[in-house]
Amino acid sequence: MSAWLRGYDSSSGTTSEQSSGTAPQQGQRRYEEYAYVLDFTQRAKSSTVRGREGIIIQAIGEERLTLLELLGTQNISIEVAERVYIGREGRDKVMSVLGRLEYDSISQSAKNELPSIIEKIVIANQKRFIDYINTAQPITPRIHALELIPGIGKTYMMTIIRERDRKKFENFVEIQQRVGLRDPAKLISKRIIDEITGEARMNLFVRK
Repeated sequence: MSAWLRGYDSSSGTTSEQSSGTAPQQGQRRYEEYAYVLDFTQRAKSSTVRGREGIIIQAIGEERLTLLELLGTQNISIEVAERVYIGREGRDKVMSVLGRLEYDSISQSAKNELPSIIEKIVIANQKRFIDYINTAQPITPRIHALELIPGIGKTYMMTIIRERDRKKFENFVEIQQRVGLRDPAKLISKRIIDEITGEARMNLFVRK
């Protein structure tokens, strides 16, 4: 089950969006502007659009964290883990966003790169995830959204709530120092991986 239900327009990168209210994020764009390269093949056929071939890139969107297939511009230099612009205007390395990919359909190389690249995204977008920690609410009378992040049980959850009520967290270092929770960025990254692979029953961060 996803916290947000979305449809993806592969030609423009736009989405339609419906929120279930489980874990909303403020100010989200209706389209991805950047993605991180997981893997690419210089000459291949698209798995999402029939008849399209060329430089096929497997990537993950920076904001919605969905897996994407991109068509690269001819004769460009591109590297794994590179952040590339995929917005609607002014693309230089990407010709088009071909569509979304499922985890099972990406290459083994892309799967191997996924954990480190997701952690890179989490750290680069620290404020977004800190805001989530500062605002997360109970999902049911018995389960708090914070408890769905690996490593956060009821004791850590209660400490986080007490500390954020006293003063909102500003960065991951603060969480580690004030709560004693080791490497929160890595724990959030693990949750994102669980959502991408389908192991999580509810999505907190991945928007489909």
